[in-house]
Amino acid sequence: MLITTLSIVILIFSVIIHEVSHGYVADMLGDPTPRLQGRLTLNPLRHIDPLGSIIVPLMTSLLANFTFGWAKPVIYNPYNLKNKRQGECLIALAGPLSNLIIAFVFGTIIRFVFAGLMTPFIEISMYIVIINIILAIFNLIPLPPLDGSKILFSLLPQQYGRLRMIFESYSLVFMLIVVFFLWQVVSPIIPFIFSIFTGFSL
Repeated sequence: MLITTLSIVILIFSVIIHEVSHGYVADMLGDPTPRLQGRLTLNPLRHIDPLGSIIVPLMTSLLANFTFGWAKPVIYNPYNLKNKRQGECLIALAGPLSNLIIAFVFGTIIRFVFAGLMTPFIEISMYIVIINIILAIFNLIPLPPLDGSKILFSLLPQQYGRLRMIFESYSLVFMLIVVFFLWQVVSPIIPFIFSIFTGFSL
């Protein structure tokens, strides 16, 4: 139960940082919407989604032996951005990048602090690294509604805009495909990145 609680707490704060990063970059690029909505804060109450931040993480941890969830998405107005296409790409990239930075920082701590003893701090740090790598890789998959799809469509010519609208209307279908099928193909990269960041194998 302690491991389940720990995983959920790490996940919640990791997805919050993910969403705040989206908001900060949007604000930096000219759109004040996340700031005006009070989303540029680490206060969990501003970000927690009852379903995605509590119920789903608890159910997946208890029933599926992994922790999955999300925070309330940060909303921004692309028409306020100084450069709409470039801005959208940078905003989408900010979330996964923030998770990779967290994983890298705690992975570096593990690499240089670990001295053969599995202390509680090192064990918690390992969970932080793993969960944040999973969040980054998962969100970079180029299918709606994930960040990877926003990055992809921001790089494609504008004539693909209608195709994007069609794809995004089937976001729920794509999420099911990712969770139940595609993730099995993508997930083997996680131990590889973990070993690069920490110097240890999963």
